[in-house]
Amino acid sequence: MSETLKERLSVGHNYFVANYPPFQAWGPHAIPDIHTAMATPPKLNTPLGVYLHVPFCRKRCHFCYYKVYTERSASEVSRYVDALHAELRISANTPAIRGRTADFVYFGGGTPSYLSADALRRLADGMRTILPWANDAEVTFECEPGTIRKPKVDAIRSIGVTRVSLGVENFDQDILETNGRAHSASQIQPAFDLCRAAGFDQINIDLIAGMVGETDDNWSRCIDSTLALEPDSVTIYQMEVPGNTTLFKDLKSGTRALDTLASWDQKRRWVDRAFSRLLDAGYHLSSGYTAVRKAGTAFGYRDNLWHGADLLGVGVSAFGHINGTHIQNDKHLETYLESIENGQLALQRGHALTNEQRMIREWVLQCKLGKVPFDYFTDKFGIDPRVRFKSVLKTLEETGLAIQNDAGIELTRSGLLRVDTILPVFFEAEYAEPIRR
Repeated sequence: MSETLKERLSVGHNYFVANYPPFQAWGPHAIPDIHTAMATPPKLNTPLGVYLHVPFCRKRCHFCYYKVYTERSASEVSRYVDALHAELRISANTPAIRGRTADFVYFGGGTPSYLSADALRRLADGMRTILPWANDAEVTFECEPGTIRKPKVDAIRSIGVTRVSLGVENFDQDILETNGRAHSASQIQPAFDLCRAAGFDQINIDLIAGMVGETDDNWSRCIDSTLALEPDSVTIYQMEVPGNTTLFKDLKSGTRALDTLASWDQKRRWVDRAFSRLLDAGYHLSSGYTAVRKAGTAFGYRDNLWHGADLLGVGVSAFGHINGTHIQNDKHLETYLESIENGQLALQRGHALTNEQRMIREWVLQCKLGKVPFDYFTDKFGIDPRVRFKSVLKTLEETGLAIQNDAGIELTRSGLLRVDTILPVFFEAEYAEPIRR
């Protein structure tokens, strides 16, 4: 396949900006910094969140690049739940966490809904005993539609979940099978109906634009099906094919042809079309990925984290951020379990941020919201973005990707659709990259 097509499809790369500095700057050299951060009391009024990683799935999607494990027994899951409680207990006894309550909680994966109803209740009961949740805490829970039955939904509701996120990805059976999804198209509607009947505050649907086999007609039907469900929010990601996915290996070996994938231009057009139809239906854009039925809908996990909240990451390979220090746990399940069972945190790598890096981190993450105020950063960090990013902001305006005024910047629709490829221009020199795609 030609190099031009490879570049057009950006196969083997992951462009989604999840944090700053980039992960290549993180390393085991920062483990002493992590211990220092955990031994330091938090700054006054800093929110605290808990991210809990459930690494189990019924099967691995061909495009998945997360740390997941399939076909695990009930005893293995039970051992993992015990380890989560043990890790949480270790962290809760540190000066950074002791005496605090969780303002937001996120069950991610993997597939949190892989756990049985009894395991979920045992997990949540133990968590709240060790680290209480605030009465108004937002509790988000990721679900795979094929795992949803009424007893499971009842358990999810009973543990205090306020926001359910259904990983629909696509409504077409052939596309789901081609991409290795565990659920079937016929399971989506019943799963959604059970969640709606349970009375969750918010139901989100995840879609992916550009899955293998995607077409214009199919994408239009996906939007039709989404609108028919009337979810409280819709999150749309653009398909990536990082080098550690099954799909990448198939493309590299020639088992699957590169030209079966959509280009970035095509994926942006599909997301743009979805946003336009959602807006016409009364939704409002909440970020570069999300549309909400009710303007101003809060996302506690996103909004707190992107404004500098502490995040306690619990579980194998989980990410956290405490007192200005990035943390990632051991990514190997067995060694993670051994460390925790020996009474030690299972740390793999991290990074202690400078004041400027903390400012850049919040800046790039808040850019994903579409609007960023200048004074927030000047007041909090003593750094004026108008000065720090002067040349970059000028370039974004000249290329039609953003508009600047005295108060801040606003990304145009074109900028919002490609926000993750814009963000590296704000990075420090050793990490900065030109606008891509």
